[in-house]
Amino acid sequence: MAEDVYDRLGVKKLINAAGTYTIVGGSRMSPETLRTMGEAAGSFVDIRELQSRVHKRLAQITNNESALVVTGAAAGLYVLAAACVCLKLGRAFAHLSPSEVEQCEIIVFRAHRNPYDWSLRQLGIKLAEIGYPNMIQPTSARDLEQAMTPHTSAVFYTAMNQGWVAEGALSLRDTVAVAARRGIPVVVDGAAQLPPVSNLWAFNQMGAAATVFSGGKDLAGPQASGLITGSRRLLDAAKEIAFPNYGIGRMLKVGREEMVGLLSAVEQYVSMDHDDRTRWCRDQLEVLKTSFSDYRDVEVVDSYPNEAGQPIARAIVRFAHEGVSSDHVIERLRIGVPGIFAIAAGENGVFVNPMTLAPGEIEMIVQRLKDIFAELGVC
Repeated sequence: MAEDVYDRLGVKKLINAAGTYTIVGGSRMSPETLRTMGEAAGSFVDIRELQSRVHKRLAQITNNESALVVTGAAAGLYVLAAACVCLKLGRAFAHLSPSEVEQCEIIVFRAHRNPYDWSLRQLGIKLAEIGYPNMIQPTSARDLEQAMTPHTSAVFYTAMNQGWVAEGALSLRDTVAVAARRGIPVVVDGAAQLPPVSNLWAFNQMGAAATVFSGGKDLAGPQASGLITGSRRLLDAAKEIAFPNYGIGRMLKVGREEMVGLLSAVEQYVSMDHDDRTRWCRDQLEVLKTSFSDYRDVEVVDSYPNEAGQPIARAIVRFAHEGVSSDHVIERLRIGVPGIFAIAAGENGVFVNPMTLAPGEIEMIVQRLKDIFAELGVC
């Protein structure tokens, strides 16, 4: 097999058995997406004209009023926070002083606090926290109403079902209802909330002003891309801030290759047979289960949904053997040939997620696990 760029650089290639983790590159782009990006790289165009056409097409195929391509979901949150401030104060962001921005508030549920909200904090805006990250005292509509002040610019909501987000927040439907009575926009962080494909429009049809998605996760677009869908009013304000405008948007440059690459990926995503994809994922896990059915110390159990709450079949390979931990197995998977990236499922198990696997890779994972178990005395 001919050398590729990773071989020339001495970088170890990995089979991704964990999911669309940024740390290993998110997802694989299709040949069609890569071809489209190559076409875009070969010519110069007027960036604003390209943006206009791409955004119009993205809005059309995702059943939204408007759309915007950014450099990732975190960048989308940043730009939208600035847009919400502009609408609140009625002035362009470039003409606002730091003190004016600092007076504005974004309401977030404590249950939704996470490292990604640096996208909001670095803007200088205040975060007004409500509720608790548990169900001891569930957040009520009145709690949200009481948190709103004349400085409230938006409510930012992290959407996830049974994933790593804690319980304790108000439902999105109730959040939107309360915010609408005060004319306050709700922005949804839906970075990894695909599938189902309907989420491309569902949150906004529920009343959210905008939703942010990662372009490099299940959409399988460029890793350095993000998609915002939503209302024309809020996204028009965001487009005045985002690249290629001078100001904070200039730090978030989106190349013509990323624009058309994400458009191509979304076009493929909305037209693909998602039921067939679901069946394929389940078939991969059946191979996994069958392969270890006669092992005394190993069991393969379903784990659904995955860590991001995505409704995709996933499994846990559990092993019961003294002195053998998840860390032992994960390290051997990583350093072996082929190298496999996996994450721990407790102290004695690893997750296997088929959503990022290519045909034939589940068999490689099975063989590597069998070799490791033989080495460690797991039978």
